[in-house]
Amino acid sequence: MPGVTGVQIERFDPKASFAGKWARGYDTAPRQAWLASAESGEPVGGYLLRLPDKENLTTADCRLVISPARRRAGFGRALLAHCAEQARQAGRTRLTSHVRDGSPGAAFAAAAGAHGGIPEVIRTLTIDAGTPERLTRLRAEAEPFAAGYTLLSWLGVAPAEHLGQVAAVRDAMADAPRDASIEPSVWTAERVRESEQSMIDHGLTLYSVAARHDASGNLAALTQVITEADTPDWAFQQITAVLSGHRGHRLGLLVKIGMIGLVMAREPAIRHFHTGNAGANAHMIAINERLGYAVGGLSRTWQLDLR
Repeated sequence: MPGVTGVQIERFDPKASFAGKWARGYDTAPRQAWLASAESGEPVGGYLLRLPDKENLTTADCRLVISPARRRAGFGRALLAHCAEQARQAGRTRLTSHVRDGSPGAAFAAAAGAHGGIPEVIRTLTIDAGTPERLTRLRAEAEPFAAGYTLLSWLGVAPAEHLGQVAAVRDAMADAPRDASIEPSVWTAERVRESEQSMIDHGLTLYSVAARHDASGNLAALTQVITEADTPDWAFQQITAVLSGHRGHRLGLLVKIGMIGLVMAREPAIRHFHTGNAGANAHMIAINERLGYAVGGLSRTWQLDLR
């Protein structure tokens, strides 16, 4: 490897649940998992290379990790060079990675010549004694604006009768703020089913709360959260989206209130909800602030030109 001696990089077979998240993922995009070892055989780092197969076909996504004790020894540069070459062989011209601002990963990306995109604000809601009262008050304030809509919820994959509508609401995320060079995902019923079923197969618990437009019977808004046994006190936000023709009715706020209540009732050990929003997404940020989310940091996607 360039600049480093005594290092082997080989494909490896991750273990158990980690394999699901790291090697197989939640979609059909091909993945490569690579491990770097020192001459002693001790693992020093590795990376996951994901090759999008539906959108962003010139892009490859890299998740690179180095053991803290092995940083600043050239292993990161060696792995990045190896990853970039694998991406080029797959016909990709850009390498991306999402990291927290101020982290060693951000410093490494800048030193490698990558360019940072728009900031994403990381927020956490901590459940406390005042949470139920706050949710009740916010629900009472919002419900008059949502006359003609009904909240629905389900656990696991979307019911067959809602599947196509879930895809349509997920497509509403296309107008959310994003880096100009990143294409939004295009959702179909089949893609939704594959993604959700993959989460379930990997041991995640998937919660969904939707707002249905009573006159048409169609879903107008959707929020989804996952929990996992390895982090029993955390819930992780996936999406919150409202179809453009139904905005202005406080549906985003109402489905999130419904979600927090649902998860609290089913998993009382949950103490924290984690979410992230583009810094320019003022509407969703305002909702999260009203719910009591506190800023925990910033992150962004870095892009490295491989040409």
